[in-house]
Amino acid sequence: MTTKTNAKSRILDAVHGTAGDLHRLGFIDKRKMQRYDALCLKPVQDYDAEKVKALRERLQLSQAVLASVLNTSASTVRKWEVGDKRPSGPSQKLLDILERKGLEALL
Repeated sequence: MTTKTNAKSRILDAVHGTAGDLHRLGFIDKRKMQRYDALCLKPVQDYDAEKVKALRERLQLSQAVLASVLNTSASTVRKWEVGDKRPSGPSQKLLDILERKGLEALL
């Protein structure tokens, strides 16, 4: 269950490593290990208009295709790119995955 995380600090990284060892030995159950995993996740960056447009252009996607990948409308992507709206939490997470892992991760 334990996954390699990009912890927020060295202390959280050490706690996560110890929890992973305890989980492998059977002292921590799966649910508690998931809590440790969530605590140690790297925070998702905030996507503003420039970042959304730069990511879309780097991936060579149209606004309509990016909207389809993110399960939103093309008008929403347009509004993100001109700064009228900002991506919400789930959309920010999907944008972060796109940036870190590429388009194949969401298809």
